[in-house]
Amino acid sequence: MKTSILIIDDDQKLNKLVVELLHDFGFETETAIHPEDGLKKLREKSPDLIILDVMLPGMNGFEVCKKIRQTSPVPIIMLTARGEVTDKIVGLELGADDYLPKPFEPRELIARIHTILRRTNGNVQTKIRQFGRLKVDFAKREAKLEDEVLELTTVEFATLVFLIKNKGKVLNRDEILEELRGIECEAFNRSVDITISRLRHKLRDDPKKPTFIKTVFGTGYLFIGGENEIEK
Repeated sequence: MKTSILIIDDDQKLNKLVVELLHDFGFETETAIHPEDGLKKLREKSPDLIILDVMLPGMNGFEVCKKIRQTSPVPIIMLTARGEVTDKIVGLELGADDYLPKPFEPRELIARIHTILRRTNGNVQTKIRQFGRLKVDFAKREAKLEDEVLELTTVEFATLVFLIKNKGKVLNRDEILEELRGIECEAFNRSVDITISRLRHKLRDDPKKPTFIKTVFGTGYLFIGGENEIEK
């Protein structure tokens, strides 16, 4: 089955070019030029990834991203012609997985799609691991705290998995950022701290007395959860 990508952008000329590009690389596509139509196609088609423009009629891309994250962890790449760092941070805070300014190199878009799909679908650990109150099912991409399913975004879950995979090792922000987006960029470093903060809040982990994620001042973050493996 081919990977399906939904493009939500009111620029029909660009949509046509992106569709042709994605078809050349073996992807199936759906397009929507209005946010409501895009949200409807998300519900009906369940795409594997969404390319979402920021400047949309009626509802901007940030609002659309927020609505999507209320119901779906589908990976999202946001596009914008504005290219402001603030926009990038807002998009990532709302749960977007990556952010690409217009105009962009077609191969860069393809590379970022492959990176995100590799991160979300590939290299998945197959067993369930438990760290006290926290249980992580890597195959289902699901985390539970005291048997309650946590509503984690794609980025938050990927961060948690990366920290667990490197349990006992201090990870700096660049390493986490590179794992999350495959790029290193000083402008995005704050987004790592925001993601960790949100993850801690959802894990109900006190940064002053951490159970799961410890801050190593001046360096980065360390996963310290004590493991009691319960099943494979």
